[in-house]
Amino acid sequence: MEGYEQFKTQVYALTKIDLSSYKEKQMRRRIDSLITKHKLDSYEAYVHLLRDDHEAFDEFVNFLTINVSEFYRNPDQWKLLDEEYFPYLIDKFGQKLNIWSAACSTGDEPYSLVMCLSKHVPLDRIHIIATDLDKQVIAKAKVGLYNEKSIKAVPADLKAKYFQKIGSSYQISESIRRRVEFRESNLLKDPYPTNLDLILCRNVVIYFTDEAKDQIYSKFNNSLKQGGLLFIGSTEQIMNYRDLGYKRRSSFFYEKV
Repeated sequence: MEGYEQFKTQVYALTKIDLSSYKEKQMRRRIDSLITKHKLDSYEAYVHLLRDDHEAFDEFVNFLTINVSEFYRNPDQWKLLDEEYFPYLIDKFGQKLNIWSAACSTGDEPYSLVMCLSKHVPLDRIHIIATDLDKQVIAKAKVGLYNEKSIKAVPADLKAKYFQKIGSSYQISESIRRRVEFRESNLLKDPYPTNLDLILCRNVVIYFTDEAKDQIYSKFNNSLKQGGLLFIGSTEQIMNYRDLGYKRRSSFFYEKV
């Protein structure tokens, strides 16, 4: 299909999402499937639809963002956070940690952070900033309703304490939900929170170009206090971490130096 370059410019004008920062082959495949779904035959026709139809516009933004998430994804890494890195951070920065869950999707990861940290400090001392590009997934996150598969890795004691079964779904308790402040934010263009002790951004940056990855990891570094940690996903690695101002503490944890 012709006209993708012009389409990228038009999408940026509409959404402020820069498609040039995403891996093109993968992104075009996702967009082309949406165009086919709407029985359209060109990028130009699809732009007209996005301008005129709010539901199609919301669907497009939701479709672009990668919303595959679950609680305690890769449990071994959360065990390391619980047993080694939270004690380190509390010892270094105190109980009231400044934490950002970037590209938080439907809230699984920021809520996991609250539960994990609650084993070390009182709930009323926990405040997590959680951001995502997609306002629809933020709305879902605020409701805090999940299927059984999403919560399968939650430790049994925390599941019993903080989840209530509603039909075939599970709702996380308000005591956990109120510890998270959700914001709509674009990693590629919006200002980042600052003075942070821990940033969690997992299995998202892999979808960006190398240039965009370096930009994001560099900005994360600027947002962290010296000695603060970046927690990334099991699908990711930062090959040039030294150049970006980090040292590697373990496979998926990097410290600002």
